[in-house]
Amino acid sequence: KVGEAPSPVRIGVIALSNGFIRWMNIDGDPQQHYIPRMEWSGNNELVIQQLDRKQQESKLIYCNSKDGSSRTFWAENDEAWVDMNTGNPAGWNWINKGQDFLWVSEKDGWRHIYKISRDGKTVTLLTNGNYDIGEIKAIDEKNSYIYFSASPENATQSYLYRVKIDSKYSIITDAKNRLAKKSPTDPELLSDDNLKGTHDYSISPGAKIALHSFSNYNTPAVNEWIGLPENKPLNAAKSISSSIKTDPNMNVEYFKITTEDNIILDAWMNKPKNFDPSKKYPVVFYVYGEPASTTIDDVYGNHTNFLYAGDINADGYIQVAIDNRGTPALKGAAWRKSIYQKIGDVNIRDMAMGFKKILQNPYIDKDRVAVWGWSGGGSSTLHLMFRYPEIFKTGISIAAVANQLNYDNIYQERYMGLPQENRDAFIKNSPITHVQGLKGNLLYIHGTGDDNVHYSNAEQLINELIKYKKQFQLMAYPNRTHNISEGAGTSEHLSMLYTKYLKEHCPPGGK
Repeated sequence: KVGEAPSPVRIGVIALSNGFIRWMNIDGDPQQHYIPRMEWSGNNELVIQQLDRKQQESKLIYCNSKDGSSRTFWAENDEAWVDMNTGNPAGWNWINKGQDFLWVSEKDGWRHIYKISRDGKTVTLLTNGNYDIGEIKAIDEKNSYIYFSASPENATQSYLYRVKIDSKYSIITDAKNRLAKKSPTDPELLSDDNLKGTHDYSISPGAKIALHSFSNYNTPAVNEWIGLPENKPLNAAKSISSSIKTDPNMNVEYFKITTEDNIILDAWMNKPKNFDPSKKYPVVFYVYGEPASTTIDDVYGNHTNFLYAGDINADGYIQVAIDNRGTPALKGAAWRKSIYQKIGDVNIRDMAMGFKKILQNPYIDKDRVAVWGWSGGGSSTLHLMFRYPEIFKTGISIAAVANQLNYDNIYQERYMGLPQENRDAFIKNSPITHVQGLKGNLLYIHGTGDDNVHYSNAEQLINELIKYKKQFQLMAYPNRTHNISEGAGTSEHLSMLYTKYLKEHCPPGGK
């Protein structure tokens, strides 16, 4: 849990001939550092990434497998946390016969691709500008291309771009450690920008062919095979343009909200079938709100309630989602890291103020307002029910972190710091601290065998609700994990429970 030291590790290289293990000598207390990645770099060397306990300093270190010596050749720091380049799961992408590698960093405030020389002394910025890349998709050294996802104009969407590897513009660190920047050639957009939505690509090694898929809020996923670098369909008869179809039943609207705090948020609204603007409808607000995920991606199937037993659109519910600051949207490091040491604060305020603006629509019934979420979304649901009871009348919280001091050190310390230094923020920003504010209808659901968000969260929350004489309903699923899916009938039971509670306390239909 948070506050407890990480599990210590060490790295050894074993000789297959005699079983001798050479342990690598790496600076730093193993119980105060993480080693999230390692691989061979050639020349009998390992390359490892080391993070400090707070995950604010990242070092790349060469380790000599012959004598165990090590040396740091690249490091970067951040006052919040160092981005882990989750879109680059292979770690280092070695190019130029191992003389350079590609690295993704947020060190200039945006997530960009850099080419770094093997010794770490020459750094070339390959994607320049006020936008984020999503992830590296492929590398084509023969044609000097890097393919990557990005969406500079709309963070809810995704498109394929490419940039030349052999840019001649470098970032050279001078004697005073100042950075001199020059802009390389602008990236080339490959996806059809007439198809607004989410383009995804699975590109072959060598980047000669790719499986291209596309969808958006009203377009079911459609695929095609394309050839690269020409970016042309391999079979015109089976291309996306020849097979794309929209779903006329999807009444979804994407829009932006400017809150009273002057924060601009992305949101979507899914209106019910046969929507009549002269009537008032109940609204169901789906939330997550933490750094691990977004809720407003422009993809098909992202706009309807997966727990609802029946047709929620036909029954007459408006559905809404909003992405707050701190979510991993492609909006720059400042957007994502504004939540540092403020989970349960910045995100909750943004969601509440954004939703408050949505309630100004005359067709929404302010007396029939429900909010729900799972895991981090369960935590957000509790916060909104406890701290904004004048807005949210019904809440369904599933597998919530009720007390941030209960969660794991790797995740929670990355975004909240160490409780030894910042304990007040952990307490202040935990839902359990605010149970006195509950006025509406709350259904709390948790699996007693949850090995991610431990059931102790539920027990502590229950005791606190009892202490303040707050009435609520509880469903504990015996020995179910975080997914609450094990056992015959479990998923169906959960869906029926959710739907019944929602209909009872937030009745469907326009009035």
